[in-house]
Amino acid sequence: MRYRTLGGTGIEVSAHCLGTMMFGSVGNSDHDDSVRIIHSALDRGVNFLDTADMYSAGESEVIVGKALKGRRDDVVLATKVHFPMGEGRNRGGNSRRWIVKEVEESLKRLDTEWIDLYQIHRPDHTTDIEETLSALTDLVREGKIRAFGCSTFPAEEIVESHVVAERRGLHRFRTEQPPYSILARGIETAVLPVCERYGMGVLTWSPLASGFLTGKYRKGGAIDLTTGRAALTPARFDPTLPVNIAKLEIVEQLAELADSIGCSLPELSVAFTVAHPAVTSVIIGPRTMEQLDGLLKGAALTLDDETLDRIDEIVAPGTNVYHPDGVWKPLALTEPSLRRRPVGDRAAAA
Repeated sequence: MRYRTLGGTGIEVSAHCLGTMMFGSVGNSDHDDSVRIIHSALDRGVNFLDTADMYSAGESEVIVGKALKGRRDDVVLATKVHFPMGEGRNRGGNSRRWIVKEVEESLKRLDTEWIDLYQIHRPDHTTDIEETLSALTDLVREGKIRAFGCSTFPAEEIVESHVVAERRGLHRFRTEQPPYSILARGIETAVLPVCERYGMGVLTWSPLASGFLTGKYRKGGAIDLTTGRAALTPARFDPTLPVNIAKLEIVEQLAELADSIGCSLPELSVAFTVAHPAVTSVIIGPRTMEQLDGLLKGAALTLDDETLDRIDEIVAPGTNVYHPDGVWKPLALTEPSLRRRPVGDRAAAA
C-alpha cells in the first residue's frame, strides 16, 4: 500500500481509505463481522478510516470504535458532521452550537480522545462560514480534533472558506471529500484544481458510481428494482431511462477496456481515481469481506497513458454522465425565486 501526505497536515495516509458507511443497520449489521473487515483492511496496509455521525444513526461510529481498540495510534480516523441526528430543531447543520455538541457525541461513540480529521459533510447556507471555521478552529486548539475539512463543497465555496480563514486568522479546511468516478468527472473542472491550488488533501468517494462500475449492471441484462440500492432509488437504476441507458453503454466500453488490459471493471475504475495527481486517497466502502478482497486486489494496478487516454475518449474529462448521488445543488438552481425578478420588473422596457 502506498502512502501520501494529507494536504499540508504532515499526516501520512494510505492511498485507499476504508469507508464505513455500509457498517451498521443500512448495510452489514453484524458488528463482529464488520470489525473483522476493518481489521483485515488494517492488516493489509490501510491506515485511513472514514465514517460519519449519520451513518446508521451513529452505529457505524460505534463499530469503528470497537475495531480500533488497541490500534488507535496506528490509524488516521476521519468522521463527519452536518446531517440531522434525531428529531427536533438545532440537531444538524454547521452551526457552532451543533458542531460543539456533536463532536462530543462522536468522540463517545468512537471511544477515542481525538479525531484526526473532522469534516463538514455538506454546505449550510443558514450558517456563516466564519461561524463554522471558528468553531472548528477552537476544537483544534482544544485538542479534540487534529485537522478539519469539507465534503462535497462546490469550488467557489472552498475558495470563500480560504479567504474568510485568512482574513479572520482562523484555521482552514485542509481536505475536501467529493464524489469521483469515470462516470462522474465533473470535479476535474474546478474542484480538483482549486484543491491543488490551496494544497488541500482530497478523499474521493463512490469510485464505482453507486454500483454501475462493479459490472453487476450490464446492457441487456435484467436489473432487479426490488432489492438493494435499486429498491431505495429505482430511478437511478431503471434501465429504460435515458441517463441509465447512457451509463450502461459506457459500462460496456469500459468492461471491454478492462478485459484488454487483464483486469476487472472495478479494478480499472478504482485505479483511475487513484491516478489523478490531486487525489490523496480513494474511499472504498465494502459491506462484506469478499467485497473488500475484490477492491484491494487491484491496489497495485497501474494504468498507463494509453489506457487513461482511452478512458478520456469514452468519458471526456470534466464530464458528469449522471448527477452523483448525494451531491449538494446550489440554491440558485433549486430555488426558482433566485432566478426570477419580480413579475413587474422582468421586461426590458416599461
